[in-house]
Amino acid sequence: MKRTLYLKLLLGYLLYGTIGFIVIATFTYHMTYRFLERQEASKLYRESNLISANYATDIFDDEMTLEEVKLQLDTISSYLSGDIWIVNTKGEIILNTAALSFSEPPETVIDFDVTDFGSKYYQTGTFYGYFQNEMLSVFSPITVNYKVRGYVLIHKPTSMIVAMANRLTNIAYETLALLFLAAFVVLILFTYIVYIPIRKITKAAAGYASGNFDEQIPVTSSDEIGYLAASLNYMANELHTLEEDQRKFVSNVSHDFRSPLTSIKGYAEAMLDGTIPFEMQEKYLNIIVFETERLNKLTKSLLELNKFGSHGVMLDITSFDINYAIRMTVQTFEGICKEKHITFHLILTGEKLFVSGDLSKIQQVLYNLIDNAIKFSHTDSAIAVETTEKNEKIFISIKDSGIGIPRESLGKIWERFYKTDLSRGKDKKGTGLGLSIVKEIIQAHGENINVISTEGVGTEFIFTLPLAKA
Repeated sequence: MKRTLYLKLLLGYLLYGTIGFIVIATFTYHMTYRFLERQEASKLYRESNLISANYATDIFDDEMTLEEVKLQLDTISSYLSGDIWIVNTKGEIILNTAALSFSEPPETVIDFDVTDFGSKYYQTGTFYGYFQNEMLSVFSPITVNYKVRGYVLIHKPTSMIVAMANRLTNIAYETLALLFLAAFVVLILFTYIVYIPIRKITKAAAGYASGNFDEQIPVTSSDEIGYLAASLNYMANELHTLEEDQRKFVSNVSHDFRSPLTSIKGYAEAMLDGTIPFEMQEKYLNIIVFETERLNKLTKSLLELNKFGSHGVMLDITSFDINYAIRMTVQTFEGICKEKHITFHLILTGEKLFVSGDLSKIQQVLYNLIDNAIKFSHTDSAIAVETTEKNEKIFISIKDSGIGIPRESLGKIWERFYKTDLSRGKDKKGTGLGLSIVKEIIQAHGENINVISTEGVGTEFIFTLPLAKA
């Protein structure tokens, strides 16, 4: 099986780191540099305005000499870590704090044009080729009597801005490294909390698909993944049980069909080859008829169960008197009850008690339950049939005082073909399908049926039906 999910996670993790590095190396550095450049230009512009207003105008008004102004500007230049120029409108450098002395004639900046600054008050570059390294140059006009007489220029190396931008970018790289490490920790946690459990679930699911339902998923977390694992474990157990039930069902059907077929075949062959004399053939023909009836009953029961199991059975819901239905069903067992000396105690609520249901199906339920009660009751015993009303429901109880059902068999009596060890020798006519049919009919009505039994004391079946509306 390809491990594509974890590979995708790793690729996503590496892609996250790569994209983060590219973003910092390009966009983050560029934006940081531009921000610092604007900040530094704004700072130098304020200083140039102060110089223009306080010192530069004194030169053009002849109030201070160049030497006196230079002495003041040298201090400011040292503080700003840049060069301060005063130039006239022709581009001649009148004062330069970087120069040791005044040159005669003044040095001229070739092609100097203040309009090259455009709408900004600063520019970067070598300033008309004057500097060898890139500089940040800021200017302010010198106005005397409302007339521009020159400009104050401050030049500062951009290397200082680059160094600051690099330091800030390094901090961003360190932050990215910490985030990358945190993402790696999250990846490890994801591996143990999500990926490994999913791998276990996937492996077990592949086993289930191949028919191996014995493997359990060892995931016990209390989150959605744990719930999924528990659901799959439950599903596997149910599928395993279903598979066992199917094998058991096929085995039981085969056994219950094989026994009468073997008898029929054996007796028929014995009569054909003369092993059974003619005068005894009637006896064995009756046995063949009996076994044929068993097969017929078994086939009808299987068809009935299949009809209910398909969820397509149509119920003819009507209102009928359940007390009357009980009395009529009990009368059908009059002959066998006389043989076994079994009596009925009918404890019925009211003369008439109307319920909603399919009359023919409920009669079948009553017949199967009463038939079982008689079958497993002792001679000279009594069977109680009772109806009670509670909360818009009618409870029908059929209670015998027979052999009872072992505790370990109570959960299995609804299974098809299931017969308890105590019942196997009681009646050869039983198919093991009666209670399965009963439960299917009651569930088709949307009602419930329960059993209470004590071995050696007796058994009570209780099912419900809705009270008919007036």
